[in-house]
Amino acid sequence: MPDGNTVVAPSLAAAVVTKIGHYRWTICALLFFATTINYLDRQVIGLLKPTLMADLHWTETDFGDIVATFSLFYAFGYVGIGRLMDKVGVRLGLSCSVAAWSLFACLHAAMSSVLGFKVVRAGLGISEGGNFPACIKSVAEWFPVKERALATGIFNAGSNVGAVAAPIIVPLLVLFWNWRVAFLVTGAIGFTWMVAWLLIYRRPEEHPKLSAAELAYIRSDPVTDQVRIPWLKLLGYRGTWANIAGTCLSAPVWWFYLNWVPGFLSKQYGINLMEAMLPLVVIYCMADIGSVGGGWLSSHLIKRGVKTLRARKIAFLVCGLCVLPVFMASQVDNVWWAVLLIGVAASAHQGYSANVYTIVSDTMPQSAVGSVVGIGGFAAYIVSMFVSMGVGRLLDATHGNYRILFAIASSLYLIGLVSMHLILPKTGSGKTPAGIEV
Repeated sequence: MPDGNTVVAPSLAAAVVTKIGHYRWTICALLFFATTINYLDRQVIGLLKPTLMADLHWTETDFGDIVATFSLFYAFGYVGIGRLMDKVGVRLGLSCSVAAWSLFACLHAAMSSVLGFKVVRAGLGISEGGNFPACIKSVAEWFPVKERALATGIFNAGSNVGAVAAPIIVPLLVLFWNWRVAFLVTGAIGFTWMVAWLLIYRRPEEHPKLSAAELAYIRSDPVTDQVRIPWLKLLGYRGTWANIAGTCLSAPVWWFYLNWVPGFLSKQYGINLMEAMLPLVVIYCMADIGSVGGGWLSSHLIKRGVKTLRARKIAFLVCGLCVLPVFMASQVDNVWWAVLLIGVAASAHQGYSANVYTIVSDTMPQSAVGSVVGIGGFAAYIVSMFVSMGVGRLLDATHGNYRILFAIASSLYLIGLVSMHLILPKTGSGKTPAGIEV
């Protein structure tokens, strides 16, 4: 019997089993590295939070407002550039996005005031907003349904590799030079990636290195109508609202981890930037495992015959349950217990997130994937803006008490699962607009 990596071609003599290629995973690797750079650039400010607050005399409210500015403009970038990706394609769209965010990342080095940091965070946010809509659209173009969650999990793991690389690279740059050099060096990396993307990426039908067998495998799902759908009509689809619900209830928690965990470790356990290196690396290595594992879980269930949306919901439930213990992170005395709790929660978040993104390509026509991911991201990061402002003010009001914040973070994923379950089509109701049987 042929497996999922073969194409069966009948002939006059017998059925010939033709092995397909694996070039689609080269594209996935490029998306992985783009996401790595994306998170490396955005996380630098969170790692430098104690240093910047001391050197530039910021309050928690100042820092929260700077993070909120990024969230606001990231929201507009997410929805605007997501739509742009559907119009101009991901080859041009993603390369321009990476070039712009790399420039703004470098410009942080020239800033000294809160206002200056808000301006460059705004530029970074609006340009970084193109990454995930472009990556999701690329996966929808290059992978059949049964591999999309795994491919999404793999490229999404780049966010954790970026988060792992940042606490290794940034402290060393600060140790040998200063925090301004840290922004310059990390920001410049994206320009190298942009050149590789322009040289390698094409649509599957146009790619000279893609075999006919692999193209047939990529296009093996039922063909659906690819008519362009206006934005307002997208709001009439269940998949759009499921993506909004899942993203709004999970993305703000992830941003809390990225921007405030270094400060939490510093305040709670008195560790400096160099001492925080290993705990942060451990947290984001664990998150990396969760990103791939969450995507693998639902893909594995689908291959074993579980209906697509049911498989996604099982993955959401497993991840949501794994997040629950993080409410104890601010109540343990040992830093490594806190690291373990946050690491498990971060891992579960990434597995959850991989399936939230994949829900879009499961439920929407391919021509609308970038737009729907953009709409969901816009809603989520508007929410994140208010959350960031609230976190800063709550920490100032409670003198740095993180207990309430971790308690809220522990509950939102299961609430998101319930919301998506109520929104998504029920099993046996037919097919989604993407042609997926439910």
